[in-house]
Amino acid sequence: MKLSTPFGFHSTADEVLQGVDLSGRRAVVTGASSGIGIETARALARAGAEVTLAVRRRDAGDSAANTIRTSVPFARIDVAVLDLEDLGSVNRFGAEWSGPLHILVNNAGIMALPQLERTSKGWERQFATNFLGHFALTLSLRGALRSGANARVVFLSSSANMFAPVFFDDPHFQFIPYDPFLAYGQSKTALALAAVAFTQHWVGYGITANALNPGAIATNLQKYTGGLKTPPERQKSIAQGAATSVLLAASPLLSGIGGRYFEDCNEAQIVQQRPGNFGGGVAPYAVDVNNAERLWALGHRLLAEAGMPNL
Repeated sequence: MKLSTPFGFHSTADEVLQGVDLSGRRAVVTGASSGIGIETARALARAGAEVTLAVRRRDAGDSAANTIRTSVPFARIDVAVLDLEDLGSVNRFGAEWSGPLHILVNNAGIMALPQLERTSKGWERQFATNFLGHFALTLSLRGALRSGANARVVFLSSSANMFAPVFFDDPHFQFIPYDPFLAYGQSKTALALAAVAFTQHWVGYGITANALNPGAIATNLQKYTGGLKTPPERQKSIAQGAATSVLLAASPLLSGIGGRYFEDCNEAQIVQQRPGNFGGGVAPYAVDVNNAERLWALGHRLLAEAGMPNL
């Protein structure tokens, strides 16, 4: 049965967290220097959480922290450097984290790189950053999440999950001709499947994970696509775009719920073909339990081959 809430397309992050007290809870938000990342962090801090902004550039993180403190003077904000393309950076972040972690919002991402780009490991850059970096980060924080009672992990997927499944035999486009949106879609399908996989493997520790489509929001994410193409009536503000993220991260309505995919603050419908007119939903392959297990194995294998410790 699909989970529904009183919130919807037009709800904002503050509306979703109205009356929610996150005092004593600690959160990490990746990519929190701009866009819906900074708004997610601000809303969590406003509700009382201690929030760490995990960002590539410390100066950008410091600026974001100051912006949050301007609107939320009592905010408890820290800044930490995290480069999701660099497994050394990911491992350092996990190793240096001290104490429990209650909320991990895997928000950062890159979109539709015009040309095929590879990391130093030879991995296609969107799959490496959007999925593998967050997969490694979540694994590195396993102990902290276990220490945080009823911890939650949030993966930001996208309606682009309907552009492509995970190409398990060729995730890095060694044989498949590269296409920017095939690669982006694969990475976002992987994030949806990650929510299923982590819930399956970690729910016994009291950890749940969910994925979401934040909607169409004009941010830096579209810098390679010439801006947002979605019709105006389907576009959201940044405050609306962060609503589903904070719902999954902190709302009591999601207590004990995991392995699902949400949009517009409600669980999405599984669709059998890609809808036209920028319609919503999630592809069946993006929430399939068997695919989630294959992805879990693939992620572990790739990280092991790259020398990632503490798996």
